[in-house]
Amino acid sequence: MRLAGRIAKIKPSETLAITAKTNALRAQGRDVIGFGAGEPDFDTPDNIKQAAIKAIEAGFTKYTPVSGTDELKDAIAGKLKKDNGLEYKRSQIVVSCGAKHTLYNLAQALFEEGDEVIIPAPYWVSYPDIVVLAGATPVYVNTSQDQGFKMKPQQLAGAITNKTRAVIFNSPSNPTGAAYSPEELKGLVAVLLEKDILVITDDIYEKIFYADFPFANIASVEPKMKDKTIVVNGVSKTYAMTGWRIGYAAGPEEIVGAVNKIQSQNTSNPTSISQKAAWEAISGDQSKIPQMVAEFRKRRDFIVQALNDIDGIKCFSPEGAFYVFPDVSGLYGRSFQGKKIANSAELIDYLLDEANVAAVPGAAFGSDDHIRLSYATSLKNIEEGIRRIKNAAGKLV
Repeated sequence: MRLAGRIAKIKPSETLAITAKTNALRAQGRDVIGFGAGEPDFDTPDNIKQAAIKAIEAGFTKYTPVSGTDELKDAIAGKLKKDNGLEYKRSQIVVSCGAKHTLYNLAQALFEEGDEVIIPAPYWVSYPDIVVLAGATPVYVNTSQDQGFKMKPQQLAGAITNKTRAVIFNSPSNPTGAAYSPEELKGLVAVLLEKDILVITDDIYEKIFYADFPFANIASVEPKMKDKTIVVNGVSKTYAMTGWRIGYAAGPEEIVGAVNKIQSQNTSNPTSISQKAAWEAISGDQSKIPQMVAEFRKRRDFIVQALNDIDGIKCFSPEGAFYVFPDVSGLYGRSFQGKKIANSAELIDYLLDEANVAAVPGAAFGSDDHIRLSYATSLKNIEEGIRRIKNAAGKLV
C-alpha cells in the first residue's frame, strides 16, 4: 500500500509510545514504575467535573461554533488580561481540541515549503514534526545544561535567515523545566523587534512554576510584539484535564481566522461538554492549583537531589513544569554483562529491562546526553524508581 510521502518524514510521539509500552508491560504483570507520562497524576477538581455533568444533563451536547463558545472565549480573554496583561477580542481567540491541536492548526495556517521555524533544543517532541507536516523546515538552536537550557540572544540572531517565518518558545519547558525570566525575554525581544518574524509562545505550563521571578511571555514583556505573537495555552496541565482536550490560541485576528477556517475542515468545534468544563476551570475556584504546585515542588526537590547523588548523573533543577532532564552521559561507555551503553535509547532500554523503570530517551527531545523523567507521579513511586535507577547504574562497569 502506498502512503503519503509526508508520513516517512515524521516519527510517532516517543512520549506516548513509552507510556503505551509501560501500560502494556504492567498488563503483563511487570512491576514497572513509569516516569514517561506528561500528565498530572491529580484528579480533575470536582467543580470542573460537576460543570460537565450539568452540561450533559442540560442537553449541552450539540455542535458549538467552530472556534468555541463565546462564553469560553470571554473566560479566556479575562484570564489573559488578569494573568498576562494582554487584551484580546473574541475574534482573536480560537479554542481547539488541546494545545497540540492548536499548534498543529497554527502550523498549517502559517508555514509552507521554503519557510524555516526556529526551535530551541531540547524541545518538546512534537514541535519538529508539526513543522515538517506543514512543509517547513525546523531550525534547531542547541542549548546546554550549563546555560540553563535557555537560548541566548546571540544564538537566536545567528539562527535567523531570510527564510525564518517564526520562533517557537516553550516556557516553562518540556522536557527541561527551564523558564525564561522577563529580563531574559527582553534580550530575545531586542533581536526580534525589528524582524518580520512571528512568535508562537507555548505557555501550557504557565501555572506550574517555581522560579523566584514572575511568569512572562514575549507579548507580555514587550507590547510592540503582541501583534506578532500567538499565545498558546490550555487547561490540560494546570487543571489536570489532559483527557478533556481543550487548548486555545490568542493572537492577530487574521491568523486566528485562518486557524478557524482550518479547524472548520478538520475537527469542527471542540467538545461541547469539555468547553463547559473548561469555562468552570478558568472562571471558577483556583485553590487547587497552589496545592498541586506545592506537591510538584516537593517532588522536584527530592528527585533532583536524588539523581545528583547517583554517580554518572547530573541533574538541572527545573523552574517549572513537572519534568527533570538529567545529563546521563557519564554512564555512557559503561557496560552490563558485556553490553555497552552508548546513548540515551540504550540506557532507557537497560533501565526498563534491568530496573523496571520507564523513562524517555533524550534523543527524542534533541539531546542524546539526557533522559526525561516526569515527576507527575507519587513521591512513593519516585523514591522507589530512583532507588532502582541508582541500583541499575551501580551495576554498570
